Amino acid sequence: MSAQSSSYGNQEGITLVLGGTGKTGRRVAERLEQRGIHTRIASRSASPSFDWNDPSTWNGVLEDVTAAYITYAPDLAIPGARDSIRAFVEKATAQGVQRLVLLSGRGEEEAQACERIIQEADVEWTIVRASWFMQNFSEGEFLGMVMDGAITLPAADVPEPFVDVNDIADVAVAALTEEGHAYEIYEVTGPRMLTFSELAQEISQVAGREVQFIQIPEEAFGQAIAESGAPEDIVWLLNYLFETVLDGRNSYVCDGIKRALGREPTDFAEYARRIAARGIWNTADDEVAA
Repeated sequence: MSAQSSSYGNQEGITLVLGGTGKTGRRVAERLEQRGIHTRIASRSASPSFDWNDPSTWNGVLEDVTAAYITYAPDLAIPGARDSIRAFVEKATAQGVQRLVLLSGRGEEEAQACERIIQEADVEWTIVRASWFMQNFSEGEFLGMVMDGAITLPAADVPEPFVDVNDIADVAVAALTEEGHAYEIYEVTGPRMLTFSELAQEISQVAGREVQFIQIPEEAFGQAIAESGAPEDIVWLLNYLFETVLDGRNSYVCDGIKRALGREPTDFAEYARRIAARGIWNTADDEVAA
């Protein structure tokens, strides 16, 4: 890891990545380090450790930090997130952080309230407001369903412009390290919309086996998630997303990636081919057949 300063301004300092082991944070940290940016990855397992629920851990990770990428796990929509974001932003600005990049969610009133906290701070800020991640189906909550051949969710036939997490990371890194992104809200989506049925069909085509989408009642889904032993906040979040956000309010494509990066976003078909080529969706039967 290099100790170079970031490319904006004349300042030297550390770029902090909260949630640096998560889907977006890991990719942001990798890209920063590849650019020679002095990067600090913050998580419960890091040293110094960081815990959103323990403000006593915040001072250590903020030492000598001039820019920060903020992700709140599991989501800005959960109760208590707004208070935590406000307290962290106040502490960060007091300790000299000059640039904040927040990962937010589309169509979430609670997330937008957190965005306003960042926007009211005396710093350069950028909001990256993302649609549903493509990677939820390859390294996240729904991978097990894909492997079982049935994506069983309480989703109606509502299209969503799924976004590649790699594109999100590219936007975040540009906002952290380059000029021209301050005070921007980048609403980032893929280039086209897919229903869950269409998404399952596209996975089937590249995986070489059938993956179905099966719509189930919200009550059955909520009970299954609760019985799975998932943490209470994850249970709440998943129920919230399917009951509230996936209602058509986000069924449109945005140009955030094009505005931030000057290129088109990654298509789901390209993502699916990439994942299939890595063998991530291979089952034991696939390996035996090979």
